[in-house]
Amino acid sequence: MRSRLKVVYWNNMPSPYVVSRFNEVAQRDAFDFEAWFDGLREADRSWDVDPSGWKFKARFIQGRWRLGHHQLVLPLAELRSSRPDVFICNYDRLHYVLGTIVGRSLARRTALRCLPSFDAWTPPSRIRDLAKSFVFRTVDGAKVPGPDGSAYAGRYGLPIERTWTVTQSIDVAHYAQARRIDSALRAQRRIELGVTGCVFIYVGRIWSGKGLDTLVSAYRKVRAANPDVSLLLVGDGPDQQRLQAESSDLSDVVWAGFVQPAQLPGIYNLADVMVFPTLGDPNGLVVEEAMAAGLPVISTSAAGDIRARVPEGVAGYVVPPADPDALAMRMIELAGAPELRAAMGNAGAHIADGFVTKAYADDFERFVYGVLAMPRRGGPSAAFAQMVSRLVATLPVRLARISAQEVRDNLPPDCYGGRPEPGGLTCWNTSALRSGVTISVA
Repeated sequence: MRSRLKVVYWNNMPSPYVVSRFNEVAQRDAFDFEAWFDGLREADRSWDVDPSGWKFKARFIQGRWRLGHHQLVLPLAELRSSRPDVFICNYDRLHYVLGTIVGRSLARRTALRCLPSFDAWTPPSRIRDLAKSFVFRTVDGAKVPGPDGSAYAGRYGLPIERTWTVTQSIDVAHYAQARRIDSALRAQRRIELGVTGCVFIYVGRIWSGKGLDTLVSAYRKVRAANPDVSLLLVGDGPDQQRLQAESSDLSDVVWAGFVQPAQLPGIYNLADVMVFPTLGDPNGLVVEEAMAAGLPVISTSAAGDIRARVPEGVAGYVVPPADPDALAMRMIELAGAPELRAAMGNAGAHIADGFVTKAYADDFERFVYGVLAMPRRGGPSAAFAQMVSRLVATLPVRLARISAQEVRDNLPPDCYGGRPEPGGLTCWNTSALRSGVTISVA
């Protein structure tokens, strides 16, 4: 009988936001916390991954389960061995749904990380809605970023008393550095980059779902009204080449490419207004980053809990998605009002102070203990899930083999020590070894 609570959080990848939050939770040592990941990073992500800074125990899920022509990541072996008190995972992919079902018989409580979604990103599907209605009626609780997340979970059958708001934190002190960079250095860097006047910045994936077509259209209207402006686009993605070609006549549009989080404060410092034109973002933490950096924010309403995060007329403005006229109107207003920009930037920086990782850890602990205090979920869906869980939990697991070359291709050169031995286990470095980070190689 173990004396400490075991909490497992299964996520898709160790993004910078996730790492900083999990580090804070692990350093609290309130319970035995472990993170599980599907892989290092997804194909459309470019950030660095360095496990040497991880303070939490972690592992990459090795189990693979065949379903037709698909090979799904499924932590059967890991759940059998750890049997956590609380098992938390996403819900937006089939393997997470299956993992949640399996957790019914191998964990004391199961819970979801629930962010709202929008039709522009995830088109309506009767099958998908039925699956969500089933899984939300089987779990014991969910962590949500705010009222939109609670409402979304409730829409699919999870009572509001089984949802807990957990702060979507960022490294506030890191991004606040943007406000302390010398003005002369700022001016010099703006010249080097080729931006002048009121600089509007977008940070994120260069993808149509982020509303960048709307942004470019709106910007054409802005520069027609006020030529002393620039647009700085930071990121990479599948639509970059197309958008660059379509905006090639705009000499004051600057494409900075992807910038690692460590360098982002210096980039935010060059700007005057953050624009977040998304068509349907579950959250979008670049909003909080920009606010911490002292920038006013213009966002569309198609971002989770955005009206609570960016108070209208205080820290910025919220406009309808896919509406270049509405977006341009607010951009033109702020381009010509430096005092208003400064006031909104200061207000946003004050708001951003509430998004520190300490707030995340406080909320996360409350969420874990809250889920455990609730009775196990009952009802027809939960009973059926329990039956399926007991069946699936007894199935054999085939471990997928990962080649040594794949290990090298997916890790930074200084992130692993020594040559991986065929058929064995290798840890990336001594820090990773202490954290239990392992990866199977063939």
